[in-house]
Amino acid sequence: MERFISLIGIFVFFGLAYLLSVDRRAIRWRPVIWGFAIQFLFGLFVLLLPVGFAIFSTIGNLVTTFLNFSDVGAEFVYGENFAEHFFAFKVMSTVIFFSGVISLLYYFGILQKVVAAIASVMRRTMKTSGPETTSCSANIFVGQTEAPLLIRPFVGRVTLSELHAIMTGGFATVAGGVLAAFIGFGIPAEQLIAASVMNAPGALAMSKLMFPQTEHFSYNPELDEELRAVKAKAEAEGVDELALPKEAFSTASDPIAALAEGAIQGVQLVLSIIAILIVFLSLIALINAILGWAGGLFGFPQLSLELILSYLLFPLAWVMGVPLADCSAVAVFLGKKIILNEFIAYSALAESIKANQISARAAAIATFALCGFANISSIGQQIGAIGGMVPSRRNDVARLGPRAMIAGSLTNFVSACIAGLLLGSEL
Repeated sequence: MERFISLIGIFVFFGLAYLLSVDRRAIRWRPVIWGFAIQFLFGLFVLLLPVGFAIFSTIGNLVTTFLNFSDVGAEFVYGENFAEHFFAFKVMSTVIFFSGVISLLYYFGILQKVVAAIASVMRRTMKTSGPETTSCSANIFVGQTEAPLLIRPFVGRVTLSELHAIMTGGFATVAGGVLAAFIGFGIPAEQLIAASVMNAPGALAMSKLMFPQTEHFSYNPELDEELRAVKAKAEAEGVDELALPKEAFSTASDPIAALAEGAIQGVQLVLSIIAILIVFLSLIALINAILGWAGGLFGFPQLSLELILSYLLFPLAWVMGVPLADCSAVAVFLGKKIILNEFIAYSALAESIKANQISARAAAIATFALCGFANISSIGQQIGAIGGMVPSRRNDVARLGPRAMIAGSLTNFVSACIAGLLLGSEL
């Protein structure tokens, strides 16, 4: 029964996206159908086929083992008892280590080739434009503020539909460094990796449903003189005109400098994460204290933000296929993710998993549903990042922000429904 509900949930979320579309008559169904097909087939490969599950379980174990090497550096800096302060020293050290490695991979051009290969498949099947496809593909590895840097020369000219897709890709995925932190919490690596990859084509599909392309593609080297010159230069050098330059992420002159540069960027990310968590968790405590006081006046002192969210988002959790007994808990995770951020939501999920407070099925569905940057504060981050890169598009980003955030959330929810459909009720 729960698997059937997950199937219904897919139609519910796509139906909601269709109702929210800015121009339903202009929808081109090819990118929508192909995007969902890739999203579903990848989920099928990872979650249902034994070979796919075995491959990604192995990858997940390897990634977890790889990230645990950060313990060596953390122990040297903080001492042998560093893991007692699990989040600050254990998890955050993982983020710094992974950020440095990502920078090194970009320096050697490895990740550029991987992103370009993924983008090539999506462009050929979905017939989406180069800039939006490249940015969404890059979001598998980097964050919502970094991926647009890869297409910086084209951001100023993209159509509103393409800009919406670029933003949706950022909202629907999480950065590699942040993914490493979630793995550090104890969330299954194979599920996080699968969700991250599934959400890239899913984001394009959802975006093209909610904001279809009504203008000519911005990227047309055959018609645009400036882009014709870019294409001619690329052909002369024997590379793709949308090839991702390492300078987009690193100006380092050698591998050691690249590693150091990435580590420093990791420190900046860690400081941002810690600052946000301190402020938001403290704010939640304050809000709960006020709500408890106000509720006490009416004989309901247990009133809290979590309790309110558990009622408001209960139907959302249920339609994903979450067991009825766990819907309130998952609804709280969803609320924390949307209103606050995914770090707080995954932290709460990890605590519930360790305490055996929710079923394995509910935990798996929640893992997929939370795997994205779609929250209110991320709208501001995208306005700052893309608007800072191309000031002329700042108003467009601000206008598209709420709609793109909803599209990103719906992408995550569809991935969660796919997981619920394929994983079965026996978990």
